[in-house]
Amino acid sequence: MNAGTQRQSIAGPAGPLECAIDGPAGEPRGVAVLCHPHPLHGGTMDNKVVQTLARAFVQLGYRAVRFNFRGIGASGGAWDAGQGEVDDALAVIQAFRAPALPLALGGFSFGGYVAAAAAARLPEGARAERLALVAPAVVNFPVPPVSQDTVLLHGEADDVVPLAALLDWARPHSQPVTVIPGAGHFFHGQLPLLKNLIVGAWHR
Repeated sequence: MNAGTQRQSIAGPAGPLECAIDGPAGEPRGVAVLCHPHPLHGGTMDNKVVQTLARAFVQLGYRAVRFNFRGIGASGGAWDAGQGEVDDALAVIQAFRAPALPLALGGFSFGGYVAAAAAARLPEGARAERLALVAPAVVNFPVPPVSQDTVLLHGEADDVVPLAALLDWARPHSQPVTVIPGAGHFFHGQLPLLKNLIVGAWHR
């Protein structure tokens, strides 16, 4: 993301997992683990939306941890249809979470599914403080319900995960959604707005 980004490899369930860590100037107030979009469609931890999530969390005072799913970049293993990728996220959470600090999870598109699925699998007493999901892939993956304080953002003109599909997923649980007018799936030209909305919503 910038010159201050640290690169690190941790042991994952299918091989090493390549991680990138960004932190605030002072002591972090929490740890945020962030998940990237679909590995078979060019998704990596350096995706611009995922970097925007990292910038938002660093601004909020969190240590932001991005990582490449199995088979991407320097991460070992191969695509596992979303199941092993949730295991990857849980391994990163285990490696980077600090017992004295809150845990936040975030993700974009396929990564939104992974973040929500990983959150659902964390044991009682080790739950995430809160989630931030951007255009979660509700059309292709079984995204579980999330808490109503989840920061959930979606583009009005998303042609990958249509807004109507996201609202169909959110409606049964009365899940609040922030819609960015005119935005497509990748939020071209609107990443600064996306970051500011995440930061503002988190403060609330």
